[in-house]
Amino acid sequence: MSQLHEMEALVWVGPGQMEMQRQAVPEAGADEVLLAVRAAGICGSELSGYLGQNSLRTPPLVMGHEAAGSIVAGSEASLADGSVARVGTRVTFNPLIACETCDRCMAGATNLCRQRRLIGAHLPGAFANYVTVPARQCYALPEGLSETLASLTEPLACSMRAVSLSHAGPAQSLLIQGAGPIGLFCLIAARALGIEQIYVSDLAESRLAVARQWGALETINVSQQSVDQYIQQRVPGGVDVVIDAVGATVTRTQALQAVVPGGRVVFIGLHDEASPLAANYLVRQEITITGCFAYKQADFARAFYLITQGVFSAATPWLEERPLNAGAQAFAELVSGQAAATKIILRVA
Repeated sequence: MSQLHEMEALVWVGPGQMEMQRQAVPEAGADEVLLAVRAAGICGSELSGYLGQNSLRTPPLVMGHEAAGSIVAGSEASLADGSVARVGTRVTFNPLIACETCDRCMAGATNLCRQRRLIGAHLPGAFANYVTVPARQCYALPEGLSETLASLTEPLACSMRAVSLSHAGPAQSLLIQGAGPIGLFCLIAARALGIEQIYVSDLAESRLAVARQWGALETINVSQQSVDQYIQQRVPGGVDVVIDAVGATVTRTQALQAVVPGGRVVFIGLHDEASPLAANYLVRQEITITGCFAYKQADFARAFYLITQGVFSAATPWLEERPLNAGAQAFAELVSGQAAATKIILRVA
């Protein structure tokens, strides 16, 4: 490794601008490992960052926080499962680094850590040949699990958190607004808990087809049908729980109308910074609104376990792999809506 000095990285240099650059290979610090990145997924939050609409990200920046690769250097510290970090071990990692000492961390809310840092936002990310990660954030991959599927752990963990906060039970009805990766992964998480009465809404028929394949009871194409009217026809009075994985003003408004009085709405989507809501209606119907940010360590561990158990098939027509040097085009297509795939994974090597 002493002969390794430079690497290629996909760098966000400004709104709508990505370019490949040569950069110095980062050095692993104390209790860190250096990973040779193999797969890194493009997240919806990175699309808003790409457009210059995300305050967490400042150019120039190497994004990428949904990733997996192999340890190539670093201390023999303990991984998340207690095993020793060794060169050659394939891992995925939890990119949300908590201080573990603030009041929120001490209360168990590590996702709300007051000094939290995110790899790919506050720290250089995985859209590069190499990235450094605290060893304790890494999870060793079992034999046979691809890096591509392992890179889905982080977004699945976000969805696990949303379903957990919804308090939905197997006998209850659930509406998921948005069939992008987070919405679809909420469907996976809900099904894993035994929830069967799940409705999914979206604009894209291709995404709704995936939702049906993954176990949605019914889907709603919002370009053809009113979500509120459809739900009232199928579930008079409203569904027990709504998870809004879009975060637009229109979906937040629809969520309040689609949920039963006394029901719960979870907001995980971040499309619009602010939305006016019918506050008096919310009060009179005693609707509980819960915000959902990222995930706790237990959510990440549970998501990783589900992936190792085959919750995602190796055949993933909703997912597309592209080389890292095609990343700029992938971002442009995802933002413009021209990408055929729901999820794009950049293969680094």
